[in-house]
Amino acid sequence: MKYDVIIVGTGAAGLYCALRLSRDISVLLITKDKKERSNSHLAQGGISVLKNNEDLNLFIKDTLKAGKFRNNKKSVEILAKESRRVINTLIDYGVDFDKNGQELNYTREGAHSINRIVHHKDTTGKEVIQKLLLNVENRNNIEIMEMATVMDLISKNNKCFGVSVKKNGIIENIFSKVVILATGGVGGLFENSTNERHLTGDGISLALQKGVRTKDLNYIQIHPTTLYSKDKTKKRFLISEAVRGEGAVLLNSKGHRFVNELLPRDIVTESILNEMKRLNDEFVYLKADFLGKDFLRKRFPNIFETCLHEGYDLTKEAIPVLPAQHYLMGGIEVDTFGRTSMECLFATGEVSSTGVHGANRLASNSLLEALVFSNRISSILLDYIRSCSIDEIKYVPRDKLNKSLVINEIKSLSKRHIQSGV
Repeated sequence: MKYDVIIVGTGAAGLYCALRLSRDISVLLITKDKKERSNSHLAQGGISVLKNNEDLNLFIKDTLKAGKFRNNKKSVEILAKESRRVINTLIDYGVDFDKNGQELNYTREGAHSINRIVHHKDTTGKEVIQKLLLNVENRNNIEIMEMATVMDLISKNNKCFGVSVKKNGIIENIFSKVVILATGGVGGLFENSTNERHLTGDGISLALQKGVRTKDLNYIQIHPTTLYSKDKTKKRFLISEAVRGEGAVLLNSKGHRFVNELLPRDIVTESILNEMKRLNDEFVYLKADFLGKDFLRKRFPNIFETCLHEGYDLTKEAIPVLPAQHYLMGGIEVDTFGRTSMECLFATGEVSSTGVHGANRLASNSLLEALVFSNRISSILLDYIRSCSIDEIKYVPRDKLNKSLVINEIKSLSKRHIQSGV
């Protein structure tokens, strides 16, 4: 099989990138699970957006501060300046953001100086993915291959020619002019994570196997508030930061507040872990009942229903929460157009490292990064596609994806990080 472009992953980054390409470009989207099952689909809080021109410097400052000023400032500026454009495009694709009258409803989350986050109730990711998929399915030039695992990048002399895919136990080579990795994060490698369990850092494994440069793989974000459960076999259910943004408070087992709930995620997480250790508790509590039953059920219907299913009534009681792995800030090193160190190989979304997040991601900047930088990739691909031919080189693919490469790299970098005191 041959395509102009192969995109590995059907989250926001992969789908949006496919849609932004010209309709005369043949595209294959590959996902190792069902097409709608991605971390993007799970996103609750919303998408950050530049509220107005006066917000530019503040948006940049908030993102840099949350990232411990280890961000790539150029990437941060691009993120902020191009945010409004991608939100408008999502609206054109049918995404139904909440409104106050005729105006978008902006909410606030931790470490944001102002309300600048657009959302769809508490299921923003689900709304975005559903509408993107509807648009993808109406495109004759885009195909989707589900339940297929990419085992290897087909490459020669540091140039990518396609991918080796395993489906129904059979491995085949699929060739293309360009490959875009949009495989998401590494949460499936952790015992406690908000991520889908099948997301095990495959894109990074593929890159490491080929010597493609990666960056900051030790920058792992822990989300402060996930619903406590004794069942550790399934993903942790995220209690969105937006709940705290609307006024919910964190309490210890003695009923006392112990942290400013709207500080950056890493600081809130550390405070929770310290409090759990100090009092020898398995969790802390999130109290939101005083916000009112009608408001909570309307603003956070998914969180309300999930908590109720687990035996907790968000409108009547404080619910038990604890931190869990949530996001990878590092990834495959890319420039501001998603280009990796291998020719004709691009990366976008959580699998990539644009440097936009620094050492700690600002809330609701993840979907935004996926959209902005996927759009930038699509803007330059036509020249690549016109100048390249599809070369069906002879290639014997690997029959196993080495996930231990990712784990070992994270451990190694984390050890060096601690030893250096950075």
